[in-house]
Amino acid sequence: MHEPQAPRGLKAAFRGAQLKPTVILLVTPVLLTTWKYFGSYQFYLENLAGRAGAWGDPTAAAATYSFLAALVLLGIVPALVVKLVFRERLADYGVGLGDRFRTVRSFLVLAPLLIAAAWLASRSPAMAAEYPINKSAASGPGAFASHALVYAAFYLGWEFYFRGFMQFGLRESLGDVSALLVQVACSVLLHIGKPATEVYAAIGGGILWGIFAFRTRSLLSGLLQHLVLGLALDWFLCFG
Repeated sequence: MHEPQAPRGLKAAFRGAQLKPTVILLVTPVLLTTWKYFGSYQFYLENLAGRAGAWGDPTAAAATYSFLAALVLLGIVPALVVKLVFRERLADYGVGLGDRFRTVRSFLVLAPLLIAAAWLASRSPAMAAEYPINKSAASGPGAFASHALVYAAFYLGWEFYFRGFMQFGLRESLGDVSALLVQVACSVLLHIGKPATEVYAAIGGGILWGIFAFRTRSLLSGLLQHLVLGLALDWFLCFG
């Protein structure tokens, strides 16, 4: 007698345990490509700046547009997929405080190292040419504070997508290690075009913050560390 085989084909991919990984791996290229092309700083300047004169400084507006587009496409849309398609809790994807002790400890240990790394990176001409994305952030502390606020929205969307939606969403079907490495591969590829040092650093960062997401059961550790790294770099480039 032959043992029954699992159903194959397209329909089976959207059933039972296969639904979640299928949806995640299907929407990932769509959402990431959409943000890369239509949610970018360059897209705003080339296609929307002339229609949004009331926004004032076009560089600040373009950066704000890109950051908020990341929040929507990488944060809000996948969160809706979790709630409406998977019918699961956002807490199962790292949205919450998790293990507070590990979160605080990891932040206190690594934040000084990340700030030092940001200072070293700010000495690089390639990084200085790339950042801050909002060049007007250098005009004063008030402008930098506004920049920091909307920049946080970008990191919130980024961390939820890669360390939350992808990593937590794929762990059941792929296992912890493979789920972590898949999100690292996707997040690093989205860095292509940035300075080489940043692209290589994104590999280590993706692994590190992915591990913290699992160990703390929360995105908060990686989110805070990533935000500190990005804002410290911009601060040193603007005022260092």
